[in-house]
Amino acid sequence: MSQSEITDEVVKIIAKEIDSRNNRPAKLSIVSVDDASESPHYFEIIPFDEIDKGKNIVFAVDGSYSSQEFYNGLSIGVYAAGYIGYYGGKQLKLNADDDPVSLGKSYYPNNILITNDEHASAVYDEMLALAPVKSFLEFLNTPAKDIFSFDREIIVSSLSKLLSFCQEILEWSLVYEIANLSIVTQGDMVIRDSPLRSNNIKQTFLVKLAAFLASKQIHLVAVTKNSPIKLELASTFKKIDTYLQDVYKHTYPFSNSEPKWQKLCCWFEVGDDILLAAYPEAKQKKALKAGEIPMVSKTSMYAKKTLTGGRGMGVFFVARLDYVEKLQNYDWVVVDLNIFDVIPHIEKGKNDRNIGLINKIFYELTRLTQEHYILGYPYPLVEVHSFISIKDQFKAELMNRVKYALYHDQRMDHVDIENLFLNLNDRF
Repeated sequence: MSQSEITDEVVKIIAKEIDSRNNRPAKLSIVSVDDASESPHYFEIIPFDEIDKGKNIVFAVDGSYSSQEFYNGLSIGVYAAGYIGYYGGKQLKLNADDDPVSLGKSYYPNNILITNDEHASAVYDEMLALAPVKSFLEFLNTPAKDIFSFDREIIVSSLSKLLSFCQEILEWSLVYEIANLSIVTQGDMVIRDSPLRSNNIKQTFLVKLAAFLASKQIHLVAVTKNSPIKLELASTFKKIDTYLQDVYKHTYPFSNSEPKWQKLCCWFEVGDDILLAAYPEAKQKKALKAGEIPMVSKTSMYAKKTLTGGRGMGVFFVARLDYVEKLQNYDWVVVDLNIFDVIPHIEKGKNDRNIGLINKIFYELTRLTQEHYILGYPYPLVEVHSFISIKDQFKAELMNRVKYALYHDQRMDHVDIENLFLNLNDRF
């Protein structure tokens, strides 16, 4: 399909849908109710000169994967995951390497060459044998085939599916590894970039990890800037932003007397109606017409706030963690909190929220969101992404090393090597 084949009518329908969601009446009152988690909770940000005086370690986990396929059936695929830690505003050394710059801990596979199904299976098997994954599976005490949502044959059938699966399993395993580090104490925080939900691990086992973390009073927090929840709440965000800037800021009893540091933050739990609109599960099987909205099931697995029947271990919130007037690149974030931190007695059938702990978690997050280059977003996530991301330069270096080994160690002809790694997409 060429660009000219996309009709103006289709484009107009898309624009109309976005505009209607962005400017619909706000679905939330701006009035704060102390014991109601779905109402806005406003609080003063931690003073800038105190952000590095926290008593707990903050860890950040992230992963990455990349692949390159060549014309002759040869592929190179790499995944990775790792974590970093900060205490008192300084990064901790978590590895045993001599590198004074790279202080985090990371894991990479050895099996990166894939030419057939056996190679793909080798990548899968190696992931299961990685130390943190092996330890995590031992903790879950269940055969891997019963933990994962899909059979091995389905996972290894696609290179991208295989690599993303390995990356995610390794990331969850690193959360468990962090929780068992000797330096970890009560109140420490682990942040990851993506919700506390998974299509690859069955909910039962994520809940087991969540309960383990809660028992050690380690707070797992997922933060993301990209979520359909934000579109559903766009008008609510604007209403709260206007209230904070034009009204509440002028009456709030700030403890900080310096006007430029007087910042109000906000959080609230995402209601079921918003979750169902953001994460619908279509009932009908018929194809949708352009602009048609699918019917929504009231049992959306992704949106459930329960220990069963869903896909995760979290409860969705939205938050504004660094209030900055008229800063256009500033934004709200979606935060997924451990369900046992939010609803501590959920196993007893009680749904009372732990407002005190929720307040504390969001207050502590403001220590991490006042960096000038990424206001409102936790900087450890930015740093760990840079630390673990598989960039194009990495792929190029990896291929060059393989080419060199073929030439130097295997005495392979230079022309044959270049033909082996020929990417026709670069030629046409």
